[in-house]
Amino acid sequence: MVQQTNFRGYFSTDWLRFFSLSLEHISPTEMASESDLKVGKKLNEGKTKEIYELLDQPGHVLVQSKDQITAGNAVRKDQMEGKAAIANKTTSCVFKLLQDAGVKTAFVGRHSDTAFLAAHCEMIPIEWVCRRVATGSFLKRNPGVKEGYRFSPLKIEMFFKDDANNDPQWSEEQLLAAQFCFAGLDIGRTELDIMSHSTVAIFEILERAWATQNCTLVDMKIEFGVNVLTKEVVLADVIDNDSWRLWPAGDRSQQKDKQVYRDLKEVTPEAMQMVKRNFEWVSERVEMLLVPQAQGRVVVLMGSTADLAHSERISSACSAFGIPCTLRVSSAHKGPGETLRIKAQYEGDGVPTVFVAVAGRSNGLGPVMSGNTVYPVINCPPLTPDWGAQDVWSSLRMPSGLGCSTVLSPEAAALAAAQVFGLSDHLVWARLRATMLNTWISLKLADQKLQGCRV
Repeated sequence: MVQQTNFRGYFSTDWLRFFSLSLEHISPTEMASESDLKVGKKLNEGKTKEIYELLDQPGHVLVQSKDQITAGNAVRKDQMEGKAAIANKTTSCVFKLLQDAGVKTAFVGRHSDTAFLAAHCEMIPIEWVCRRVATGSFLKRNPGVKEGYRFSPLKIEMFFKDDANNDPQWSEEQLLAAQFCFAGLDIGRTELDIMSHSTVAIFEILERAWATQNCTLVDMKIEFGVNVLTKEVVLADVIDNDSWRLWPAGDRSQQKDKQVYRDLKEVTPEAMQMVKRNFEWVSERVEMLLVPQAQGRVVVLMGSTADLAHSERISSACSAFGIPCTLRVSSAHKGPGETLRIKAQYEGDGVPTVFVAVAGRSNGLGPVMSGNTVYPVINCPPLTPDWGAQDVWSSLRMPSGLGCSTVLSPEAAALAAAQVFGLSDHLVWARLRATMLNTWISLKLADQKLQGCRV
C-alpha cells in the first residue's frame, strides 16, 4: 500500500461553493481582506501555489497563487509578473461555471486577486487527463496515431503524481491495487468510477462552453480530493491555463495555453510577454463563459387555478435549470380567442419560448396551441385517480398536423423544455449534463451502500 505522506498531491487545493455573483461584478471591497482571515501555518507549497490553514474556519484553507510558471516538472522555471492574478481569476470563473451547473467541487470563494478559499481536502495523487484531439505526449506514447485524430468517445488517461519518475501513466488496476485511503475514505471501484465519469462530464461542460468562443478544448487535466468534513470525492486543485490546451478556431498555430511557454526555444523578456498575453486572453474570455448565449423561457398555460399546484412544480423544476417560467390561466374551450392572444403576446417579443399546456379532462389547450404556433408545445396534464387513465388519451391522441408531446411528470416536462434550450444555451446544457452525472453517482453510491449492507 502506498503511503499517503509521500504524495506531492496531498495539499488541500479544492472548493465548495462560489458566490452567486458573476466575477466581473465582484469589487475588491466585496472580497475579504487578509486581515479578515486568521491564517495559520503553511500546509504545503507546490510549483504554482501555497496552501495555508485557516484558524477561524476549520475544514477550510487559503490557496495562494504564485507568479511562477514551470514546464517539464520544473526543469524550466520562470517568474511571470501578474500570473498569480490571471490564474486565480481563470480558476474562479471555471469553478463558478461548474458549480452553477451542479458539479461538486471544493471551491468556496474568491478571497483576493491572487487567492481563493477552499474546503480542506486530502488530495488523491492522480492526474486525470481527458482528450478530444490527439496531440502532445499522446502521440509520443502511441506512434502511428496522427495529430488531430478526434476521440469519440473521449479518451481518458490516469497519471500517478510522482516527480521523480515523471508522473508515470497508471491503469485502473494499478489505482485499485494501491489501496489508497484519504480522509478515512477507501478509494475503491466506486470512487474510481465516480472520478472517471466526472472527468468526462467536466470536460464536456467546458468543451461546450469554450465552443461559444469559437475555441476548441483539445485536452485537459484535473485532480480530485476527499473533503475532510463530508468524506466526499470532489473536484479539487485548480483549473487554469496550466490545465488545458485551447486552440482558437481549432487551429493549433493560434494556441493560447501553456504549451506556448513549453515550446519556447529561448526564454526572453519578449517571449514571456507573449506568453502573458496568451494567459490574459484566456482569463478575459473565460468570464464570457458565464454569460447565457440565448436566454429562453417556459410559459405554462393552465386550464384553471385548480391546476396551480401542478403548474408550480413545473416552474420550480425550470428554476433548477436557470430557465424563467411564467404561469398563465387560459381555457381553449371556454376562451379560445384569449388563448391565441396570449400565444401571440409571447411570440411577438422574439424570446425563445416553450409552451407547456396543463389541462385535464378533455385537453383542447395543447392541441389548439400546437396548431397555431411553431414554438414547441408540451402537454403535461394533471391526472386524477378517478379519470386519469381516460383523460390522458385526450393529450396523446392528436389530430394530424400537430406535434405537441405529452409528459405526465411536471419535473419531466421542465426537463424536456430544458433539453430544447440546451441546444442553444451552453449554461442550460451544463446543468443538464451535471444532472445526468449526479443521477449516475447517486445510483452508484446507493448500490455500494446496499452491497455493504449485504456483506
